[in-house]
Amino acid sequence: MSEDKTFLDTRNPWVIDTHELGRRAGQSRTVERNAPVTTALGVPGVILVPEGSEIELDLLLESVVEGVLVTGTAAARTEGQCSRCLDPLSDEIEIELTELFAYPDSTTEATTDEDEVSRLVDGKLDLEPAVRDALVLALPQVPLCTEDCPGLCPECGGKWADLEPGHGHEKIDPRWAALVERFGDSPSAGPDQQA
Repeated sequence: MSEDKTFLDTRNPWVIDTHELGRRAGQSRTVERNAPVTTALGVPGVILVPEGSEIELDLLLESVVEGVLVTGTAAARTEGQCSRCLDPLSDEIEIELTELFAYPDSTTEATTDEDEVSRLVDGKLDLEPAVRDALVLALPQVPLCTEDCPGLCPECGGKWADLEPGHGHEKIDPRWAALVERFGDSPSAGPDQQA
């Protein structure tokens, strides 16, 4: 029997008291609440759930033989920048959540490593780690403003979407670069092609 000295405070919106389920398999209840994001989740400068925002939780808690099964959704606002054109992005993300919180002294609790399963502490569960991990994993690795965003011109850095049709840059053959620097103009023909 492992003794967990962690204290979970039910005033914290991430903590839910499950005593009313009474360890009776089949008992259930719904939970709807908003929980704060105290530290930004994601990759700064790419995409994240910003600090100070809220995560909307719509959950079902069910008492099962081994613990309390939490299923439902978590939705949050995201901010970042397009990976192609670098424009700012603002969007919403919603994830499906399924997490078992094991009862103390259950077979699951006794046979599973501490970091492989969530656990109930004095009849309470802390949703924050499970929701945080699931949200971070669901964030796009390459966020885009639109699926067909053309990105930036590699020569001048202009957005392809804003540039004139046929936009391009003169390429100078490196063999002629010294002449261009000296005379300030691009040669139109090689020396053996002059009249």
